[in-house]
Amino acid sequence: MFCYQCSQTARGTGCTVKGGCGKEATVARLHDNLLFSIKGISAYLYHARELGYTDPEVDGFLERGFYSTLTNVNQDTGDFVKLAIESGEMNIKTMQLLKKALIEKYGEPEPTEVKTGTVKGHGIVATGHSIKALYELLKQTEGTGINVYTHSELLPAHGYPEFKKFDHLVGQLGGPWFDQRKTFSKYPVAILGTSNCVLTPTDAYKERIFTSGVAQLPGVQHIDGYDFTPVIEKSKSLPELSDETGEKVFTTGFGASTVLSLAPKIKELVEAGKIRRFFVVGGCDSPMPKTSYYREFVKNLPEDTVVLTLACGKYRFNDLQLGDIEGIPRLIDLGQCNDAIVGIDIVAALSELFGLEINELPLTFVLSWMEQKAVAILWSLLALGVKGIYIGPIIPAWLNEDILNVLVENYDIKPIGDPKEDIKAILG
Repeated sequence: MFCYQCSQTARGTGCTVKGGCGKEATVARLHDNLLFSIKGISAYLYHARELGYTDPEVDGFLERGFYSTLTNVNQDTGDFVKLAIESGEMNIKTMQLLKKALIEKYGEPEPTEVKTGTVKGHGIVATGHSIKALYELLKQTEGTGINVYTHSELLPAHGYPEFKKFDHLVGQLGGPWFDQRKTFSKYPVAILGTSNCVLTPTDAYKERIFTSGVAQLPGVQHIDGYDFTPVIEKSKSLPELSDETGEKVFTTGFGASTVLSLAPKIKELVEAGKIRRFFVVGGCDSPMPKTSYYREFVKNLPEDTVVLTLACGKYRFNDLQLGDIEGIPRLIDLGQCNDAIVGIDIVAALSELFGLEINELPLTFVLSWMEQKAVAILWSLLALGVKGIYIGPIIPAWLNEDILNVLVENYDIKPIGDPKEDIKAILG
């Protein structure tokens, strides 16, 4: 354990074996876990509030959850496991709220092909997660001759009907969050960072990047509210991009209604043995070499399997051309990390469609873990009783042996191994 939150800490620096207050190491880890989950909920709630949507029950849980981690408040290991499960339930409510807000504001996403090259003219690239900030930027750049590109987690914006109205939303530059230094240095465009996953810039583009919302970087101009005039003026001052065809085309925008409209066909194909299994492969990507696992995993799946993906983990393999099974795409991009609720809705619908419990479905989750928000989604799946989740490329450090044993015993959590061996174990 490591806890340094009060004056009772060992030698005045931090407790590493047992808390001076009597807190056990596992309780300290569960405190950390709850705080990580709360951070994830807060991120999704922030974007819902951007669009004017709130939930008092979620607000109340956040207050209670934060309070319970203070010194000398709650040291019941069993209660913190319950709070972790409850955090998963609250995260589901929060993601449902955000998805409702997005659909009511911008329409139900539709499958959309997104180009990755450049179009002649001045440009702005937007990164982060704020769909609202991107929408406001598009409104303000309409008719200016400036083309707007998405990066990383803003790719799914191309699928919303309201965004399709903007002809100057022309494509995607780069892939996951960690390629931004390379991508932003390559193109002479103005850059808008809209939330998390924004890195401290290099000198190559430090003078042309701006932040908004919660995102702030040292030495970078921050924009309060949604007046993006400085970004627009910077774009106009930079050289124009040339026409350049990209090597990749991404397909995104598979909302729940689109996928579920295929339910009769999916049922027919499963019952005929033409779809053997569904895989949910996605999560937070990272530059670690171990994350090559996910591309190898998807590449080696047999042709009678379907992959649902979301979050930036999809960039490990979303350029692969997997084809379809009698009209059902084998690679279905559900959107951002907060669109995990779409995957949950689809799983629930499949459960009802086949009259089976979730863990009886021909379905396996294979998740990549990188940062704290992902903890909230993991507990959402556990709150639904999902078992047999594969997770990697490393096991999060807050999972000490005691907690890991509970998760393995109760939920059959599995660390990823060799892609081909894992596929063989799953498919039998």
